[in-house]
Amino acid sequence: MVRIKLKAKTFNNLTLYPCTLSLTIYHLSLVVSNGGFVSILVVGSVALDSVKTPFGEVKDALGGSATYFSISASYFSKINLVAVVGNDFLHKHVELLEKHGIDTAGLKRMPGRTFRWKGEYSYDLNSAKTIETQLNVFAHFKPEIPDTYRNSEFVFLGNIDPELQLEVLKQVERPKLVAMDTMNFWIEKKRKELLRTLKFVDILIINEAEARQLAEENNLIKARRIISSFGPESLVIKRGEYGALFFNRKHAFSAPAYPLESVFDPTGAGDSFAGGFMGHIASCKNPDDANMRRAIIFGSVMASFDVESFSVEKLDNLTKAQIMKRFQKFKELTSFEAVK
Repeated sequence: MVRIKLKAKTFNNLTLYPCTLSLTIYHLSLVVSNGGFVSILVVGSVALDSVKTPFGEVKDALGGSATYFSISASYFSKINLVAVVGNDFLHKHVELLEKHGIDTAGLKRMPGRTFRWKGEYSYDLNSAKTIETQLNVFAHFKPEIPDTYRNSEFVFLGNIDPELQLEVLKQVERPKLVAMDTMNFWIEKKRKELLRTLKFVDILIINEAEARQLAEENNLIKARRIISSFGPESLVIKRGEYGALFFNRKHAFSAPAYPLESVFDPTGAGDSFAGGFMGHIASCKNPDDANMRRAIIFGSVMASFDVESFSVEKLDNLTKAQIMKRFQKFKELTSFEAVK
């Protein structure tokens, strides 16, 4: 790969840091490379969601954790997707993924129906009421990593059975960084298997309640120390409309959620956050503290776009300029002068 050393520059009044400048060039197809951009392997669910909120509803819309993650991260890095769908999964959905440069060689089609989720939100958009879950072909999902994906430098393990997450790690060749998501069900029902998998994970991305449940500790500062003892060097806590927290063994960082006038559907916001977060880190190739902090902001940026529409509609139609403009707004939102 041809490497270009970049310094922070200003473009259309936006400050572009080295990796974000590289990304802008990438999306303008101006980077010369013989090996392609760094790839992220994502393993998770691709689903059809039926969602109702006070502001509208959709039926059998494209969803799933791997879907939101992949589209969000695709604005930053190359994505290798591993998931399973049924023979009812429309080709237009595959075309949408491929339009974003997402490699779908690992998207396996099986006889049967695609995983479906039906949920409803009240005016409290922080939590959904699950009306119906149909696992369908996802119930038999056994991730098989294509040979061309096995050398992916970055791996994101979506919210699936921790035993399957560990099987994925056995199929990849020394990734530079592994991040994963999990949920209360696995923490409760498969804690032993989850703790075994966490030994091989660098970054854990979970919500506030899950962090407390996993650590068996109500205080998040203490919970962070306990979770780090399980293996992950870093912990990202998603806090919905209250933003996100980042911890590693040396530093802590807090970011607010972006203030929005219109929020239609929060489905997939956490996975969109993870996509922006991991996408930025992979684009920089250097997960130091400064890039981790920027990654939190990029994750928050992508989540804020996701909630402005149903399904992946807004994520599907973004421009790099829109992403960078909102990143700059975040910087202004959190900037203040020291007391003299």
